[in-house]
Amino acid sequence: MRGFVRLLHTPLGYDPHNVMSVGIPVHDGSYPTWEARSAYFEQLRNKVAAVPGVAMAAISTNATPPSNGWNTSIEVMGKPPKDDQKVRINFVSPGYFPLLRIPLDRGRLWSESEDHNAAAVAVINETMARLYFPNGAMGRSLKIPEMKSEPPFRLSPTGDVPWLLVVGVVADKRDDGLRNPILPEAFIPYTLNMRMWTQILVRSQASPLSLLHAIGQQVNSVDSDQQISGDIQDLEHWIQGQREWEQEHLVAWLFGAFAVLALALAATGLYSVVSFSVAQRTNEFGIRMALGARPADVWRVVFASMVVSVGGGLVGGLALTLALNNVLASWAEGSSRDVLVLLSATALLSAVAAIACAAPAWRASTVDPMTALRYE
Repeated sequence: MRGFVRLLHTPLGYDPHNVMSVGIPVHDGSYPTWEARSAYFEQLRNKVAAVPGVAMAAISTNATPPSNGWNTSIEVMGKPPKDDQKVRINFVSPGYFPLLRIPLDRGRLWSESEDHNAAAVAVINETMARLYFPNGAMGRSLKIPEMKSEPPFRLSPTGDVPWLLVVGVVADKRDDGLRNPILPEAFIPYTLNMRMWTQILVRSQASPLSLLHAIGQQVNSVDSDQQISGDIQDLEHWIQGQREWEQEHLVAWLFGAFAVLALALAATGLYSVVSFSVAQRTNEFGIRMALGARPADVWRVVFASMVVSVGGGLVGGLALTLALNNVLASWAEGSSRDVLVLLSATALLSAVAAIACAAPAWRASTVDPMTALRYE
């Protein structure tokens, strides 16, 4: 359960609250030229941004986190090509970064005019800067050999694969799920390589799904034959659909349910055994009281024996819990060495044992010694 709580608080590097991604597939044969498709995508973004309640809208062809990007190899100017130089390429508009609240670490983002003109620029993340540009990334150039124009599926303003100038570095964000290490990422203007599919990221002032109908109408107003994709979810639901999230959520519920059941069974069994063992000594308590023992003496004897037996059980349980920590951690993203949880369970079982002792001890200390002597 603690492992799931940690997953809930995993730093994402972006803000998914009130953000959704609207997928828009381009029909076959429509907008076959770079100029037409570029104008169409920009018109779609402007129409969506004009919907009441929409705070920001940005093009995100393939860059919707927490699992995003196109894995491909790159070339770095001044270095020999290597097959292992892999990065995740994201085609976005400049509004992508402020919409997701991804902080700019150094340099700059490209402008809207550069976006319209398909400027050969790139912004990379911190991981990529450390991995490929240890001496500084600003002003360096990279090339994506596979970023070719393949009409009508992929359209570029020119047939050549350009060298991209690194103009900025942004903070890392989760780009490969919630648990895997962050991969090197490069963000480039979406106009450099437009597909027959795009996504529009929308940040709203309230739940973005409530605006879906209005956004669909705006998309239809640009092209009456155009539809948005059927399965639209906000980013927080996308995160909850990740395999790690679902696995940890299920494990947390299962472990939680079995832990509560085990604790309830342990408390019930402990109460029954301790209460029965103390009740069995009623005759002994009668003899002690007949020989002059006071009720406080009876209580002391009862609790002294309880401390030895129950204390030994608690120590053994704690030792087993810590010894099996590695086994438990292999099933879930957690550790059994949580001091608060261990102390809480120990305190609860100690309290149950004390209550189990108190009731029969009180009855034995208040009963008439002759009655206690005849007790069976």
